[in-house]
Parts: sequence; C-alpha cells; structure tokens
Amino acid sequence: MAEQPASPPVDLSSAPVAVELHGITKRFPGVVANFDIDLVVRRGTVHALVGENGAGKSTLMKTLYGMHKPDEGTIAVDGKQVVFSSPADAIAAGIGMVHQHFMLADNLTVLENIVLGAEPTGAGGAINFREARRRITEISDSYGLDIHPDDLVETLGVGDRQRVEIAKVLYRGAKILILDEPTAVLVPHEVEELFGNLRELKAEGLTVLFISHKLDEVLSVADEITVIRRGTTVRSVLPSEVTARQLAQLMVGSELPVPELRESTVTDTVALDLDRLTVRTPDGRSVVEDVHLTLHRGEIVGLAGVEGNGQAELVEAIMGIRPASSGRVLLDGVEISHWDTRRRRKAGIGYIPEDRHRQGLLLEAPLWENRMLGHQTEKPNVRGGWIDRAGAKRSTRTIVEQFDVRTPGIDVPIASLSGGNQQKLIVGREMAGAPKVLIAAHPTRGVDVGAQAAIWDHLREARAAGLAVLLISADLDELIGMSDTLKVILRGRIVGQVDPHTVTPEDLGAAMTGAGSASGDAA
Repeated sequence: MAEQPASPPVDLSSAPVAVELHGITKRFPGVVANFDIDLVVRRGTVHALVGENGAGKSTLMKTLYGMHKPDEGTIAVDGKQVVFSSPADAIAAGIGMVHQHFMLADNLTVLENIVLGAEPTGAGGAINFREARRRITEISDSYGLDIHPDDLVETLGVGDRQRVEIAKVLYRGAKILILDEPTAVLVPHEVEELFGNLRELKAEGLTVLFISHKLDEVLSVADEITVIRRGTTVRSVLPSEVTARQLAQLMVGSELPVPELRESTVTDTVALDLDRLTVRTPDGRSVVEDVHLTLHRGEIVGLAGVEGNGQAELVEAIMGIRPASSGRVLLDGVEISHWDTRRRRKAGIGYIPEDRHRQGLLLEAPLWENRMLGHQTEKPNVRGGWIDRAGAKRSTRTIVEQFDVRTPGIDVPIASLSGGNQQKLIVGREMAGAPKVLIAAHPTRGVDVGAQAAIWDHLREARAAGLAVLLISADLDELIGMSDTLKVILRGRIVGQVDPHTVTPEDLGAAMTGAGSASGDAA
C-alpha cells in the first residue's frame, strides 16, 4: 500500500479530554476480555487502538458504545461520569460506532438507510424527507463525504457504503466516532479518501477512535496510539515515538510479519484449469468474461483487482455456487463444470470465503459444529451415515491446537471469539480436509498481525506440500509477497500478468484500475 501522508500534529497537552475509561474490566464465561483498562482520548484527535485479534479492543469499544456494561471501572464523557445501558444511551451522549461489518439495507436508498430509526417527522407524524435530505446534504458537504441521498445502497461500492455508515452516526449527532477496522475492506485509493474524511472530521472538532491492525496506516492517521495486549493496556504512544515494527512488538511480542515466499515449489502438474469461463447475470450482463486461468500444484496464483470486478462471481463459479454461462472448470484434468458445490468440495476444493460471517460460519453455533460446515458428509464428521459428534469434536480440538485458535473451549458459540480466531478456525477447517486446491478469498481481512502471520505460515506450508492456491485479496502487499504468479482482473476479464518480484503496490494498483500496464493475458 502506498505510504499515507501523516496527519498534522495536535497539541495533546492543551486538548480537553473527550472520553476517559478507568479500570475497565469485563468478564465472559471462561475468559476475562478486559482487565483494568485505562484509556484517555482527547477531543479533536484521532486516537488509534491497536492489538491482536482477541486482545480485547472490540469488547472495550462495545462497552463504550453501551452494548454491554463493564463489571468494574468507570466511563466519563466530557468530564462527566456516565453509565450506559444500551447503544441508545451512548448515542444520546454523542457517541456513534461504525462496525466492521456494515449494517445497511441494500434495497433502500442512502437517505432511507441514514434516517432509519431516527426519521424526522412533520405535521401528522409523516416523515419529513425534505428536512432529512437537507441535513444529509449538509453533513456530506461539511465533512467531504460525497454521498448522494437518492442513490440505492446496492449500487454503491465498499468505500461509498462506509461513508454512508459514517454519515448515519453523524446524522444522529455523534461527536465521538468509533471506527472498527475501517480500512479492512478498502483498496488503497479508498483508504486515502477515508483518511481525508477523518482529517475533515478532526478539523471540525470531532473525536475519532480508530481500531486497526494495519500499523502503517495507524502511524499515518493517528495523533495518539494505545496498545492493548491480552485484555489490558500496555502503553500509549505518539506516532512520532515508534515505528511499525516497535508497535508490533508491543502488540504481540514479535516483529511485524512480512508476506513472502521463499524457494519456488511450483510443479508442472495442473491442479485447476479454468477454460474460457464466462458468467452472466440473469439479465444477460457479463460479470466474468472468457477467463483462462491455470493453477499448478505447489503454486499460489494471486488475483488483483478493485472489488466488484468479477472476483466474487469467479469464485462462485469455481465453487459451483453460481452457474457458468460457458467455458469449463477442470480439477486434475476432470471437467467438473456441472458438479454441485458439495461434490466439488468432496473432490478436493477448499474454500475460505470473503465474508466469514455471511458465508463461513454459524455465529450462534459452537466451534465443533462450525468445524463441520462444508464437510458434514466427510470423515471425521460422520460415521455410518450419522453425524459423529465425538469425531468432529476431536478434530476441532486438533485444529484449535494446531492453528492457535484462542478460545475457552470448543462448545462456546463462535460469535464469542475475535475475528482473527474465527478466521483461524476456518483456515484450519479447510486445511484439515487435505484439499488439492484452495480458493482463499481475503484470508487475512480484518485480522491482526499475529493471526495474519499464522495464516501466511499455513499457506506457505500447504504450498510446499503441493497445494494449489487461488489468492484474492485487497491487501496489495499480501498479493505481491504471497504470489508465485500474479494476474490482474478488470471488468471481469484477466487483463494481464505482473511479476510479483518486481512490481510495486503503486504499479499494481494502477494496473487494477486500467491506468497502468501489465503484460498481455497469459495463462
């Protein structure tokens, strides 16, 4: 990712305190999520909160947002001690939260999403859409959000949706914004736009709490950084005092992991072959066009593209979730184009979905049931046609141990785990099936440096053992460092190939938008 310009320094000594958390402790069954946390956030600043997944960042912010009460400790807003029983209490105190997983209705307009639950009314109780449009336009103009009230949300890209979420909390009067992993789903130019928005918010006197694991971004946008490790605050620092590697050491006790492949393990054996694959929508619009792509055993093929350029549809066609309009999918030389998803899975295609909550997990189910998903007809999950609970639980314990899934047990709901630990369980589940091919869509999205390093290690080990991997990611450093072969997709077509050993993130980003150059379409 291109280096972001640093924010202008703020005189923290003169800035009044917006939020102060003192001695915050929060316990859940089997785990202490937060212990004796102290945090001071000054008004008109961007304050970053960093730490591993599972360190307690999100739990702390949910406490501040009124989603649960602390077992011990106090919260003060603008110098006044408060007790929040619900998010409505936090909103009334001027606190808003933009969650990592957006909470927007695709079939509604921007205006309808923003006012939902806080509709301005006129005479007779009717919604005053004119007033709502005026306020939304004023917010958009004041903070440089560039949103349009009448746009349908389903037509918006990820960056636009995020700005709608920010406008939604500003519309409710938020003066303190909590942003949970706001750049996890953004490509570089969208990150730059977001940081511009944050600087506008700060210039208008608003306060931003920025949860992130991307340390270079934290250093560029934050005025102050607090590190949390294993549920408690370790240290608060100024960006000018630390490097990314020093922050990583504070977070996890080790240096910042680097995505890289060592010696080549690519063989001549073709594991997966896409032959002129085309996918069309029901109305006949082409979303994947004439794609030819070959994955060899021991090879990681990266696919770079701005989100919405056919990557999701291509993955769905490979997995049998969406029918291809024409072309062929071959696994080990056998055409599987007409096989259903279960048969493809059993034949050896593993799948790490891009959205773990929507496509990869049953959040209220325990870990051992989630281990079976996608593999519920295979050993060790079945015996004699019946679910083998003992076998599934044994396998889950093995995955938890081998993939360092931090959990109080395998019977707890997976929703109680951090995002990084949820993702490690998914990776372990797919690797446990000994796949021939792994489709890895954003495998480290929204996870911290510790989980990221672990997932990269598992991918490298599997590659060395002969696994063929299709890697799709919005993290350009990950794509460049973890790919043997790197393709570029634009408007549903493979438009070229770049050399991962020599390409820069800036050049790759330009090629993804069609502004740069890549070599001609090659298999």
